[in-house]
Amino acid sequence: MVQSVQVTCVMLQPNGGLLTDEFQSNVAPIATLSLPAAIRVTGSAMGLLLNLQVSQSVMPANCPLTPANPTVNATFTVTPVALASSPTNPQNGKMSSLVGEISAVNAVTNSFTVAAADGATWAVVSDTNTIYQGVAALSALAAGMPVDMDLAIQPNGSLLATRVSVSDANPTNLTDVNGPVMQVAASVPALFTFGREVQGFLFPGDRTLGAVAFSFNNTVAQISPRLTNLQSLPFAPVFTTANMVPGQNVSFSAHALTEQGGPTYIPATTITLMPQTINGIVTASGSEGSFTTYAISLAPYDLIPNLAVQPGQANLLTNPSTVVVYVDSNTQLLNAKQLEVGSVVRFNGLLLNDNGTLRMDVAQVNDGVPQ
Repeated sequence: MVQSVQVTCVMLQPNGGLLTDEFQSNVAPIATLSLPAAIRVTGSAMGLLLNLQVSQSVMPANCPLTPANPTVNATFTVTPVALASSPTNPQNGKMSSLVGEISAVNAVTNSFTVAAADGATWAVVSDTNTIYQGVAALSALAAGMPVDMDLAIQPNGSLLATRVSVSDANPTNLTDVNGPVMQVAASVPALFTFGREVQGFLFPGDRTLGAVAFSFNNTVAQISPRLTNLQSLPFAPVFTTANMVPGQNVSFSAHALTEQGGPTYIPATTITLMPQTINGIVTASGSEGSFTTYAISLAPYDLIPNLAVQPGQANLLTNPSTVVVYVDSNTQLLNAKQLEVGSVVRFNGLLLNDNGTLRMDVAQVNDGVPQ
């Protein structure tokens, strides 16, 4: 059941200021499920993949939201998931880069529970093949820690952790905020991010905050270790507080007891670059080393080109409407349509600023959505 709905749009106003417009309703929307093909239920457990069709679900989909209370009819396509013994992608039972906070750890059963910002709870088991990053093992996990994890759905419906990453191992007074960077100020070491998922000490009970301001004088910047081929890229994959740009998807941790300053800034302890999805048109292809490259033209309404032109930013992009993506043998190719010039494609991976040029190390490719 779809219990509640929140719609948020972000735009740059003519005067150069940022606008976030939100609509939130506690009334369950009408849900429509579309089955491209008949689904046969077999076995003791099976998976279903629900793909939300955003443009069909929110009317209108423009920004700012007009009327103030848009019509929301949650529209999904539903396809079966044939669970593999060692799943590699959502179509065969693997879920990647799920974020939340640990709520309980059971060393006897090698299991732990993770609470997501949207109220979901995942009961997760660990085994000898689980890869731990940021901590040594399950024994180092503690309630309140933020985690980024990959899970494999088992034949009995249970969830097995294949990777567990901890960006900040100190759960004391932890606040965790996930979402895209909206502005990096040149005048002070501060930025605004959109709090798409928020948890922890400063914002208990909040799911989405809108704009959140962080300062980063003594912050540790790092890259999510989900993709393991970074050192094979034909460019230096660098993410620092000095080269962040609007539109990058990040995770912040903080241990502040109160919001500080005026304007109000929260001192960030860690800033982690996280995987994200971009949708665009392929305009060129080539190769570099062991990678096939594609130049992608982003949609005019994409956050990245819109936010890149803000005044007073620390970094400028040479061409914010174009991203060069890198595909290799590790990339999950889930696209049904040909990947060629003119194709509309979705790429999921790590978006990096390489001296003014946006480049993405791609983990997964899907068919795109017409712009």
